[in-house]
Amino acid sequence: MKPPNHLPKPPAESLSEEESKTYQWQIWTRDFGELGQRRLKNSSVLISRCGGLGSVVAYELAAAGVGQLVIAHGGNVKHSDLNRQLLMTHDWLGKPRIETIERRLRDLNPRLDIVPIAANLDEQLAEEWVPQVDLCVGAAPLFEERFAMNDACVRHAKPLVNCAMYDTAATITTFPAGGKPCLRCITPDTPDYWKREFPVFGATSGTVACMGALEAIKLLAGFGQSMERRLLQMDLREMRFHEIRLESVEPCDFCSQAGTAV
Repeated sequence: MKPPNHLPKPPAESLSEEESKTYQWQIWTRDFGELGQRRLKNSSVLISRCGGLGSVVAYELAAAGVGQLVIAHGGNVKHSDLNRQLLMTHDWLGKPRIETIERRLRDLNPRLDIVPIAANLDEQLAEEWVPQVDLCVGAAPLFEERFAMNDACVRHAKPLVNCAMYDTAATITTFPAGGKPCLRCITPDTPDYWKREFPVFGATSGTVACMGALEAIKLLAGFGQSMERRLLQMDLREMRFHEIRLESVEPCDFCSQAGTAV
């Protein structure tokens, strides 16, 4: 058996002079400091889709100094991406999304180690990459991709920050390493009403994405209180927020029976 995932991360040995200057203001954050920054430098995150949600997650994690981002996003840039997918640009229409994602992130942080995957996450990719990272962020529009990431996170004892939005509503939670609960405990199957295309403002996806990025940073660096076993619902049309406690959610058949991968 593999040991369960342990966060926060062990820190990198040191920061370069350039890194110290770049991250100086966030190093001043209470309970974070240089130790937290060195932990981020030594961390890796898998992001499933880098669209309206995932692009902002990736940008904020790159800006914060996370050492490695593994990003899975297929397809080519189209006009309808440009209202919210902030790593896509007009000059890249018709070209692979993953190429402009990598280009824009390297422009921001040339020290970043990026693993670009020109495909959307499926069971095979999830099984390959989830064990190699410290934490995963679910930002995909399709439940098939979300379930693939969730299931691999349960098997390999990796925490999963799960962000979602529709119209002007959004949710965020963190499923603990190994589940209990996991995504399938709350949503066992793809809802009948779910469609591939749906209404969304970039400001909606960006709001929950920034929260997801900060949640990942806190878990990797080891400060603050995480969203584990709590689900935050946001009605951004009315600016109302509601928290649901998940302690009483019964583990589903999948995460209650699945052990960590061998």
